[in-house]
Amino acid sequence: MVDSAPVTDHPTVPLRPMTVPAHEAEDRCRSFHQVMDRRRTVRDYSTEPVPDGVIEWAVRTAATAPSGAHVQPWRFVVVTDPERKRRLREAAEAEEREFYGHRASEEWLAALAPIGTDWRKPFLEDAPAVIVVFEVHKGPNSPRPYYTKESVGIAVGLLLASLHQAGLATLTHTPSPMRFLNEVCERPPEERAAYVIPVGYPAPGARVPDLARKALEEVMVRL
Repeated sequence: MVDSAPVTDHPTVPLRPMTVPAHEAEDRCRSFHQVMDRRRTVRDYSTEPVPDGVIEWAVRTAATAPSGAHVQPWRFVVVTDPERKRRLREAAEAEEREFYGHRASEEWLAALAPIGTDWRKPFLEDAPAVIVVFEVHKGPNSPRPYYTKESVGIAVGLLLASLHQAGLATLTHTPSPMRFLNEVCERPPEERAAYVIPVGYPAPGARVPDLARKALEEVMVRL
């Protein structure tokens, strides 16, 4: 006996599932992992422009993410204007100087030491594009969102994966506090910045910290 579809007053459409033969499923997952395993956070960018349409398709992909009550509480602001990127960098570095000089605990600074970061954020100007991701909260033109941070976090994961597939480098920068981004990006108060993501090609000779990812046994539990 086949269960009937749930009764609802809202319109539905037939599901269009991807049909992947069982013998291909693991190979597809392995291939995707091999691509994504090369993804690294990059801080040194070339000024080479990003091909037209790449960021737009990556944002389209990000916007396919699931969200609480399907409210889709995200806004992706793509900043390419050099003057606006300069303002963004100056404001971000002001907050970062406070963080590294006064706000961060010694334990936090010690954890960051192997990565080699400090208050300087030249990538916010060097990268040809910077995507500022905002959470959209309840406002005059937006409904109340649910599971906002979780929804936006999933969308950003898809965004990073899509950009990496296109051969582009990214970085997830989270200055705190971030309210200055509303002014720089001309966004209303119900939108709250969550991520600042430089996007571009790595600079020639770019280097990254020699870091290792945890083994599967450390991150996966079978019950």
